[in-house]
Amino acid sequence: VVKAFEMEIIPAERIVAQIGGTLILTCNTTGCASPSFSWRTQMDSPLGGKVSNHRTHSTLTMNPVSIVNSHSYLCTVVCDREKKEKSVKVELYSFPSDPIIEISPSLVAGEPATIICKIPDVYPSEHLEVVLKKDEHVLYEKDFIEDDSTNTETKTVRYTFHPMAEDSGKEITCVARLPVADMEPKERTSSQKLNANFGPQNTVITASPGNSPMEGDSLKLTCVTQSNPPAQIIWSKYLAEESIQHLIKNNVLSIPRVHFNDSGQYICEVINLVTNKTEKAAVDIIIQGAPVITKLSIEPSTTVQEGENVSIQCSAESNPPPKIILRRKSDNANMGPYSARSILLPSVMFQNEGDYECIAENKFGNSKSEITLNVKYGPKNTMITVIPTAALKEGETVTLKCTSSGNPAPVISWKKKKATGESEKISKNATLTIQNLRSQDLGLYECEAYNQFGKEEKAVKLYVQARLEEPDQMIPLIIAFSSVAAVAVPAAAILIYVSRQARINGSYSLVKALRLKV
Repeated sequence: VVKAFEMEIIPAERIVAQIGGTLILTCNTTGCASPSFSWRTQMDSPLGGKVSNHRTHSTLTMNPVSIVNSHSYLCTVVCDREKKEKSVKVELYSFPSDPIIEISPSLVAGEPATIICKIPDVYPSEHLEVVLKKDEHVLYEKDFIEDDSTNTETKTVRYTFHPMAEDSGKEITCVARLPVADMEPKERTSSQKLNANFGPQNTVITASPGNSPMEGDSLKLTCVTQSNPPAQIIWSKYLAEESIQHLIKNNVLSIPRVHFNDSGQYICEVINLVTNKTEKAAVDIIIQGAPVITKLSIEPSTTVQEGENVSIQCSAESNPPPKIILRRKSDNANMGPYSARSILLPSVMFQNEGDYECIAENKFGNSKSEITLNVKYGPKNTMITVIPTAALKEGETVTLKCTSSGNPAPVISWKKKKATGESEKISKNATLTIQNLRSQDLGLYECEAYNQFGKEEKAVKLYVQARLEEPDQMIPLIIAFSSVAAVAVPAAAILIYVSRQARINGSYSLVKALRLKV
């Protein structure tokens, strides 16, 4: 059976080709041993491809496909003077890659920002549709139906909006559609997350365990803010006269053991270096607790000389404020405190020395502290005691005891007045003992009390009158008297006569010594 002469073009009638790709048109024959092939465009434009003839078929290869290949191509076959012709329409498109999204990396919340979406090398652009979305929310749509481009072009869509803080992390999606029949893909998408810089805002401070911790507790202040990028945090504290003490650069300020001087206003300052914005938050911290005595002092010194002006001061801190009592411990409780916080002692006397206590108290407890005032002074109240006080006989023992007060303790010595009027130092002890009393022991004895701040003297006199044979006379016997001799004070001599009905037989009689206390 002889086949009839036939031809066909593959693909038939219509083909959609991507610009930049490869397209092969094939012209086949049957029923002809030696066909003759030729290719042309309907408008007799250049083929824009390479023809390759074989025995029963011919190919037209377009590599790469370009815009000049947008034609209807005709294949003509002649076999023994018989000619057949068929055509195929080549339609072109270009949609080579996903859209390119451009967004500023430094978006600032509340300030205008532009999203740019570029669709590279698209053709035919009159079919192009572009949609911009934020998550699933459509921001903007655009088509290019009126575009008359005759070649591939990069098409650009711009959209300006005002990002908000809550937009940070959301996705911007650019959807590009090119709905050309028999073309794949018809849609391309690209997404990019928004990074909206904002803040700082809504800055707050939390205090743990609270704004009024107890003295000695731990305290943690945490500064929380909303900021992108994360804000720099600086802690500071208001001091007196509006000065500021800078503390640390951290969102948490920890104090392991709070003290009363930690009370005050703390400020958290947050700074966003990108948005160039600053926000502050403040919290007042009040430390509570039992009083702590911070100062107990004596001015000008704890050791002073009699006559100086002395001030005793006590200070304590606590919250609530303490009640302060400052007093001398030896004072009668009924006398009460000298004052709330200080005692002033103008021209201090030795009687003012002793231990002073400061008591500070509030509802959480109390605190006590003591300090000692030491007053230096010269000898005072020097006194001589003669033992025994009853009448003595010659040959017995007489003890003269001298006492004196002073600070430092006075050094006591004894002197005896000689017949020449001069005094002879006879003892460096406070007690002078005369054993086996004789007439040569009689006379004036002087006691001297001395320290670096002065001296004081006192005297006692032992004396006797001659022996008498008549029994009923008034006889002055051995008398002891004392007198004050503090610097220039004259002694007061006191004679005491004792009447006796007796006969003196070759002996001295001693009578009760008289003690004068000055």
